Amino acid sequence: MDNLTHSLTGWALGQAGLKRKTRKGLAVLILGANMPDIDVFFGWVPWEPLATHRGFTHGLVGGVLLMPPLLAGLLWLLDRWQVRRGAYLSSGLSMHFGWLVALSYLGALSHPLLDWQTAYAIQLFSPFDSRWYHTDGLFIIDIWILFGLGAAIALSMRREGREDPRWRRPALAALAALAVYIPANAALSALAKRAVIAAPPHAQPEVIVAGPPPAFFWRRELVWQDEGRIARGTFDPFRSLHRLQSHTAPVADGMDDPIARAAMNATPEVASFLRWSILPMAQVRREGCRATVSYNDARFADGFGPGGFLVSASVPLGRC
Repeated sequence: MDNLTHSLTGWALGQAGLKRKTRKGLAVLILGANMPDIDVFFGWVPWEPLATHRGFTHGLVGGVLLMPPLLAGLLWLLDRWQVRRGAYLSSGLSMHFGWLVALSYLGALSHPLLDWQTAYAIQLFSPFDSRWYHTDGLFIIDIWILFGLGAAIALSMRREGREDPRWRRPALAALAALAVYIPANAALSALAKRAVIAAPPHAQPEVIVAGPPPAFFWRRELVWQDEGRIARGTFDPFRSLHRLQSHTAPVADGMDDPIARAAMNATPEVASFLRWSILPMAQVRREGCRATVSYNDARFADGFGPGGFLVSASVPLGRC
């Protein structure tokens, strides 16, 4: 999910009343909800679990177990420094380190739970397991979640400013709705995936992704891999719960080309991309004594035109 959604989730947890548990409670919830995305600053690194976004820092070990105490400790040190300087702390709350750690864990846990719902996927058990986990239930920027959480937070803060004792209720209601919305959308994606197998085209995919398009959260745009071929389809539960509305003829993904396979570790960027890619595709262009191999991910691009996540490598041809 986008960082605004992660921030609003942490903020809504705070407006549900948790921010009153300790000084810097709201800060630790919002920062904790964004903390796993620190891996975007690493780029290519020697240690493989950190070489790809949504890996180690998004898993249960790095993002949920190890990082929250570090965040809580940094905020506690900041608070101590502010107190020694005599800074005015407007919340009027006491500092409770135990609650600071607990809220840091809660914020951090919300991040992989949300990212798990998207087609971008996470390595939930990194570094012990490099598999990618995804329910495909949410688009990467879900406007309904953004609007719902944003409106609830605004109403909650307005009530809080008027000292209305019901100020927590809008945030609690929004979080309850989110707790229903997420599994309902995951169930719709599961229905869409089942339709690929149980009805035409009766595929037997090794990998299948069924993500919603922007705004139309109930629809699904499917792409799957079956015996080295990529196919696509659409699903709308209002038209049928058991059949796809359309599907394309499968096309070769190009990954069995010997040159494409030889180039998979040609550069750190290609190797990192292929560790992240769930539905990789390859295109080989031979030019004299060299070949340029382009890789894409079928989740985000249909072919090798503009857009998507395209990486390329140039490799020599053996016959020259």
